Amino acid sequence: MKLAAIDIGSNAARLLITEVIEKEDVSFNKLNLFRIPLRLGFDVFETGMISAEKTDMLIQTLKAFRHLINAYEVSAIKACATSAMRDAKNADKILSLVKKDTGLEIEIISGESEANIIYENHIAENMDKDHSYMYIDVGGGSTEVSIFGNGKLSFKKSFNIGTIRMLKKLVSDNEWDFMKDEIKQATRTHKDIVAIGSGGNINKIFSMSKKKDGKPLNIELLRDYYKELNAFSIEDRITYYNLREDRADVIVPALQIYINVMRWAGSEEIYVPKIGLADGLIHHLWEEILEKRKR
Repeated sequence: MKLAAIDIGSNAARLLITEVIEKEDVSFNKLNLFRIPLRLGFDVFETGMISAEKTDMLIQTLKAFRHLINAYEVSAIKACATSAMRDAKNADKILSLVKKDTGLEIEIISGESEANIIYENHIAENMDKDHSYMYIDVGGGSTEVSIFGNGKLSFKKSFNIGTIRMLKKLVSDNEWDFMKDEIKQATRTHKDIVAIGSGGNINKIFSMSKKKDGKPLNIELLRDYYKELNAFSIEDRITYYNLREDRADVIVPALQIYINVMRWAGSEEIYVPKIGLADGLIHHLWEEILEKRKR
């Protein structure tokens, strides 16, 4: 069975197509991931609205996604929008247009739901039981943090701190202080916290580090990359590090978020298993399918 997940974020829209293979153990085989840098957050976080130009780009993107979904003969779809659409005053109107033009129903999910869906990947549950694990997902409009320890999920929260908001200088000191206090409070009873990072920026840093899959990055390495990349202009980051333009501007604020969250939690290492909201949506959709089968 083939499943599809659509994640409409503040920086990009993604379509993940996965084949679920049912044998003794269920396995998830990623067939393809498509990413379009719509950058809806650049409109929304400044004006509170998604412009006509961005709306057209979104609809064209989702029409293309619909064709791909049909070509792959996908059995079920789950589509969600996050921080930018949460903040957009014209979100309902846009999603009505999307439904009319593409047949796709997009659900705007809360920050807490976003954190919960990312946790659906259940990476921490398969790791060393002697540690606590902290999921950190950094997006353009928000950062989701979940903490798993002693066999259970003990904390999940979404913070309105994201890379595009930072580029637009729309994150207040109060927001940073709130995040710091929440994370310190949530982690004070946990020892040896290991971070699990998701999002395009941490995946790119992991790729640049040349580390082997399954090996963690140290917080000092993240600090080194932050200092190094921050010393270059966006144009030079594109040239010297072979970064796309829509990655070159957000990668530095993303590093700042990961470093701060890890520092406040007392975490020295971060694993980068290449998971994201779209992966969590696939798992969420599969659970829904299993529930329907039981009825």
